[in-house]
Amino acid sequence: MKKKLLISISFLLVSAMQFVKAQGIENETAKKKAHYFIGTLTGHVTDKNNGTPLAGVTVYIPDLRVGGVTDSVGKYALKYLPEGNFLVEARMIGYKTVTKNVTITDVSSENFELEISAVEEGEVVITGLTKATRIKRNPVPIISINHDYISKNLSTNIIDAIAKVPGVNAVTTGPNISKPIIRGLGFNRILTLYDGVRQEGEQWGDEHGIEIDQYGIDRIEVIKGPASLSYGSDALAGVVNLIPYQPAPEGKLKGDILTEYQTNNGMFGGSAMLSGSKNGFEWMGRISHKQATNYQNKYDGRVYNTGFNETDASASFGLHGNWGFSHLNFTLYNDLQEIPDGSRDSATGKFTKQITEEDLYRPIVPDNELKSYSITPLHQHIQNYRVYSANSFSLGRGRLIFNLGYQRSVRREFSHPEVPYQDIAGLFLQLNSFTYDVKYNFHENNGWNITAGVNGMYQHDNVTKGTDFIIPTYHQFDVGPFVLLQKTIHKLDLAGGLRFDSRSFVNNELYTKPDPVTGFDTPVYGADTVNANHNFYSYKHFFSGFSSSIGATYNFNKSFSVKTNISNGFRAPNISEISANGVHPGTNIYQIGNNNFKPEFSLQEDIGFAFSSSALIVNLSLFNNRIYNYIYNQRLLSVNGGDSVIVPLNQTYKFQQGKANLYGGELSIDLHPIKALHFANSLSVVYANNKSVNAKLSPDSSRYLPFIPPLHGLSELQYDFSFKSKRLVNTFIKAQVAYTAAQNRVYLTDNTETPTPGNSLFNAGAGMGIANKKGKTAFTISIMGNNLFNVAYQDHLSRLKYFVWHTASGNAVAGPKGAYGIYNMGRNIQFKINVPLSFDAK
Repeated sequence: MKKKLLISISFLLVSAMQFVKAQGIENETAKKKAHYFIGTLTGHVTDKNNGTPLAGVTVYIPDLRVGGVTDSVGKYALKYLPEGNFLVEARMIGYKTVTKNVTITDVSSENFELEISAVEEGEVVITGLTKATRIKRNPVPIISINHDYISKNLSTNIIDAIAKVPGVNAVTTGPNISKPIIRGLGFNRILTLYDGVRQEGEQWGDEHGIEIDQYGIDRIEVIKGPASLSYGSDALAGVVNLIPYQPAPEGKLKGDILTEYQTNNGMFGGSAMLSGSKNGFEWMGRISHKQATNYQNKYDGRVYNTGFNETDASASFGLHGNWGFSHLNFTLYNDLQEIPDGSRDSATGKFTKQITEEDLYRPIVPDNELKSYSITPLHQHIQNYRVYSANSFSLGRGRLIFNLGYQRSVRREFSHPEVPYQDIAGLFLQLNSFTYDVKYNFHENNGWNITAGVNGMYQHDNVTKGTDFIIPTYHQFDVGPFVLLQKTIHKLDLAGGLRFDSRSFVNNELYTKPDPVTGFDTPVYGADTVNANHNFYSYKHFFSGFSSSIGATYNFNKSFSVKTNISNGFRAPNISEISANGVHPGTNIYQIGNNNFKPEFSLQEDIGFAFSSSALIVNLSLFNNRIYNYIYNQRLLSVNGGDSVIVPLNQTYKFQQGKANLYGGELSIDLHPIKALHFANSLSVVYANNKSVNAKLSPDSSRYLPFIPPLHGLSELQYDFSFKSKRLVNTFIKAQVAYTAAQNRVYLTDNTETPTPGNSLFNAGAGMGIANKKGKTAFTISIMGNNLFNVAYQDHLSRLKYFVWHTASGNAVAGPKGAYGIYNMGRNIQFKINVPLSFDAK
């Protein structure tokens, strides 16, 4: 395998050198030219219909991460730019975004004309591409979620904010823990990025959320499937790129102060940001906080141990010049997160709590504690520290992109309820990840855009500081060389590439014995391992595989286009799937892995159709995905048919491997009969079959894959008001119906999962902005409501649905209303105020 890897790297390097030579790049000449070259781009932005100047238009170059805003006469100026050809976009609310490819020289000029439009279909994306590209011309199945969408939909965390997007769902463990699902696949099959840098935080865990400040995210890009080759093993199902706010334009100071309150769980949150840019130097800082008590619904009342207390901070510094840009970024995430276990009193169905290690008696949780904001002794403490550097340098006639990152994720799950042991973590994981990404974008030649690079990470996880051990200490090293190509031939856009991934994986053996003082298990070494429990054995393995993609988009005219793409993906098994052997606190599960697993490989076909006009946008996407060596979790039963219990009060699950086939699609229809009225509709469906069994011979209980989202749709009607008074801006009112069908295609074998009834939820909202005398927005206010009719429902992907408590005799305990498991959040209303700030930098 290593020989194959060296051959692949050598091939890419040789190809890159030959291409560079063919372009006639002379570094010395380029350096001399750079010595005096200071690129600027200026111009005017006007209304296409009447030619009047437009103030407040954002002009942005995505590949350079630099932008500006037009002044009162519609003029903009971007300074400290490198030489080259770049995609430039001009955007403003109420107008159709315009994009142009502009060649930057010493002094360049480009004017833009914007047309009033009720629809937005000119989004530019940057994730997984050789350069910034309009979605309409990109063969990769990708969607973009802008800040307007995020701000106008009530959410309790950043992944929850995109769970209504066609083809995207979320696995949840209460209101503050959500993990993305793309077309039925999630966990380590989806790579989550923050500003293009991979997010690493023990994502193998069901209840391990995304450790990112939701208030700091400006927009989100989602790739559906393995078509992106810029990323490694964990992108088999797709990529979620969470893109933070960009710093202030040159010569400006900007900021915002946001505060919100949500009624269901009393969540109050706030965030403050300030940013500046002057003479090519930029900086930005943000601090955020949110806190909540237990959420509630009409079946369970308040759900015990679902509160949280989260504080986040970030800072960034950057330099822009004729040579490119260099950014240094820091983020901090600190969350005290309660996790429920669903225990109930058998007589009343009310929630109870563990108060002793022996756990022989659990009292009912009093009402005052259910309403308290205090974090209980049994909780998680999650901390994530990130520092990364993003760089883009002009090198010859191309660009060298060089990104380095370091993350430290510390997860402590406190499972000991008695003093003095409440501060001793049951699960104590310390994950250190070093990521690297180096690639070279060659100068465009005859419409060809070529990128060659290599990326990966080194990761080490220390698990020996706790008292519970579900996984062993391990380290791994990933490396993946790749080459990407894009070509435009009039109305036809082609894209493709090739990648080879390898992962060197080693986990350590572990012996434990009870501590003589506390009685809790503790690691032992050397002579002390005699007669000790041998929790994990030493294991090492080398995983490798190829990924590839090829696709095309054909734009028949300005209104209609067709996309098609074929891609295959690769994913190495994660630490839990290979080596898990123990109780995972907060899940009620004893998890067992399998070190004989092979890597997963997938083959996905996509086809998409897009139509857009001034009053109608229609998008239809269809896919078929076959996965070989598919890994899934299955509940184990005893020979008597009951739960296989290794540790009392915990169900036993073991990972299995087989073949899978997932297929389905997404349809969205947006109607705009008049400029002010928006009627958006979407529908998503995924069917998932277990191909390891013979469908004709096997019962329905085993022919489907577990935990697949059901068919779901959404219809939203929004009206945007326009007033003669310029003091009222961006005023809207909206009503939304979210429909979820029943999920009866479930994996019933060994009671792994159960069917889930369908539901319909009614949501609504309204908002407005107040402008000052100069026409600038002084503040915005909004009120949003979810599940306004207070429907009691269970989401099929909610882990709390399966938190069914059992008595010592094995009988399930129902809630106060006779229902089993824990229900989702009831009626929730959000009040939000945002104050934007903008000044000229002195």
